[in-house]
Amino acid sequence: MAELRGMTWDHSRGFDPMVATSKAFAVAHPGVSITWEKRSLQAFADRPIKEMADTYDLMVIDHPHVGEIARSGLLLALDGTGHDDELAELAARSVGASHPSYEFDGHQWALAIDAATPVAAYRPDSIRTPPTEWSEVISLARDGRVALALIPINALMTFMGLARNMDAPVAEGPSLVDRDVGRDVLGMMGEIVSLLDRRCLALDPIGIYEWMGRTADGPSYSPFGYGYSNYSRNGYCRFPLVFANAPGIGGNGPRGTVIGGTGIAVSASSPHCDLAAAFAFWIAGAECQSGLFFDAGGQPGNAAAWDSDHCNAASRNFFRNTRETLETSWLRPRHEGYMGFQDRGGDIVHDFLRGAATDNATLDALQAAYEESLA
Repeated sequence: MAELRGMTWDHSRGFDPMVATSKAFAVAHPGVSITWEKRSLQAFADRPIKEMADTYDLMVIDHPHVGEIARSGLLLALDGTGHDDELAELAARSVGASHPSYEFDGHQWALAIDAATPVAAYRPDSIRTPPTEWSEVISLARDGRVALALIPINALMTFMGLARNMDAPVAEGPSLVDRDVGRDVLGMMGEIVSLLDRRCLALDPIGIYEWMGRTADGPSYSPFGYGYSNYSRNGYCRFPLVFANAPGIGGNGPRGTVIGGTGIAVSASSPHCDLAAAFAFWIAGAECQSGLFFDAGGQPGNAAAWDSDHCNAASRNFFRNTRETLETSWLRPRHEGYMGFQDRGGDIVHDFLRGAATDNATLDALQAAYEESLA
């Protein structure tokens, strides 16, 4: 009996499809079982990969970690494992940079099974047509109808995404962002925060969608939040949400949002590497992604699912409505020190939004944290 263990994150989107697909895999592979454990989203993000790799055969991971783990020997490089044809097919079916986000130093460290980037969401019972321009978002916010996830990590992602939408280089050299651009972005964020309910500073995208989707008088619109197709499915929440492309600045369209999602990785120390890799490639494949994985509550990373009439019909066209944002999203840095910068940078931007720091002090602190990450 081959008993494999996996770790994922504690949300129906992160846990339920792993359980469902593992049961199906076990039926097709007698004598194999895969059990999954879950942790809160924050605990999942904070737990060191080394600790998980020592304990689990399979791990659902975030791509910014790959720079730290590429040279560690903790994960199995999935290229050269006898699945090269499948790997090439997955690369061809990537939504935006989802698949290449797990490639680093010439190797593939995980397979994209979930694709996400900040997109817009709205209540169709309150808004007929969502804003496409930032100026329209501000007008809606002045009417008290907007919410935005602004816990530290999301505050930083919004800061970088707005800068990228303005075509500004971000983290492409010794400077994090042009000073004038950074000041403009902080000004935009400060303006909208002044128009929002203060609880937004303590909410992640799930919190925003729970508020919008389960409260009769909840917000009508959110301009940026990592998409959750679950909230657009019948029966998931009281007021199903419709997702749309993120708004742009000055006609720039939705481009520049910071790509997220998750990938499935295999521990190099697993005694069942071959089986774990076989499961990973199967769950990332077009058939599973657009079928069982989606039906069990997953948000696929394979373009076959994003093109699927079935997946779109069941999610109020979540995938077609937000595809442009995904395809034009930005791949954040993944160098070895990046995760430290991300942790510090989120707090720095959050302090500014709380009114605890000036824009100049905020930009100084962000630059210092970025330089430290490079060192």
